[in-house]
Amino acid sequence: MVLANVALAFGPWFVRLADVGPVAVAFWRVTLAAPLIAALAFATGGRLRGVTPALLLTVALAGVAFAADLASWHLGIVRTTLANATLFGNSATLIFPIYGFIAARALPSRNQALALALAAAGGALLMGQSYQADPRHLAGDLLCLLAGILYAVYFIAMARARATMAPLPALALSTLASILPLLLFAPALGESIVPGHWGALIGLALASQVFGQGLMIYALGRLSPLVVGIALLLQPAVAATIGWFYYGERLTLPDLAGALLVAVALVLVRRAS
Repeated sequence: MVLANVALAFGPWFVRLADVGPVAVAFWRVTLAAPLIAALAFATGGRLRGVTPALLLTVALAGVAFAADLASWHLGIVRTTLANATLFGNSATLIFPIYGFIAARALPSRNQALALALAAAGGALLMGQSYQADPRHLAGDLLCLLAGILYAVYFIAMARARATMAPLPALALSTLASILPLLLFAPALGESIVPGHWGALIGLALASQVFGQGLMIYALGRLSPLVVGIALLLQPAVAATIGWFYYGERLTLPDLAGALLVAVALVLVRRAS
C-alpha cells in the first residue's frame, strides 16, 4: 500500500511533462499499460475461470469509473498545484472508509474515529500555503474533487471484484474497459492524441498504472477500507515534495505537521485493527 501510493504520487508530474492534452495522457496511461498488465496476469496464472456476467459487469463499471476519474483528475492537474490536485483527487480517503462502515453495518471504534479525524486534519494541513484562494485554481480543485468521488466508486467496485477474483486479472479487465471511454472523450475536447515525446507517457503508464495500481488492487484484497483510505493521504505528501523540488512549491511547517498527523493516524488504525 505504501509503495503503491508513492508510485501513484508521481502521476501528476508525468501529466504535466507530457506534450498531449490531459485526457489524451490518461488514454495513453491505460493503453500502454494494458498489454503489460494482461501479460503479467497470464504469466502469474491468472485465468478467467468461474467469472459470472455480474462480475464482468462490476469490473467493466469499475473501468468506466476509472476512466472518468482519470479524465477529470488530469484536467484538474494542469489547473491547480500538485499538492491540491493530489489531495482533492484522493478525497476517496474519507469516502471509502465510510463505505466500509456502511457495508459492515457498524460504527467506527473510538480509535478508528480518532484516526479518521487526524487523517482529515493532516490532509487539510498538507495543503499548507500551497492552497491559494485563486479563481484560476477553483475549476482545477473542483475537477480533482470530482475525480476523488469517482475514484471511490472505482475502489468500491474493485473491492467487490477482488472478493472472488485475483488482483491482476481484475486490474487487466478494468484497464481494458477504461480505454474506449478515454479514446472518445479526448478528441471530443479537441485534444491531440499522438505525442511528440513518449518518455512521460511511458513513465506514467509504468509508475502509475502497472506498478501503482497493481500494488493498490493487490492491497485492496488484504487490508480494511479504513487502512486503504488513510494510506491514500501519503500521496499528497509525496506530491508536495515533488512540487517543492521541480516547481518551487515549497513545503511549509503545516505541510510537515500534516504528514505527521497522517503517520499517527496510520499507527492508530493499525492498532485498532
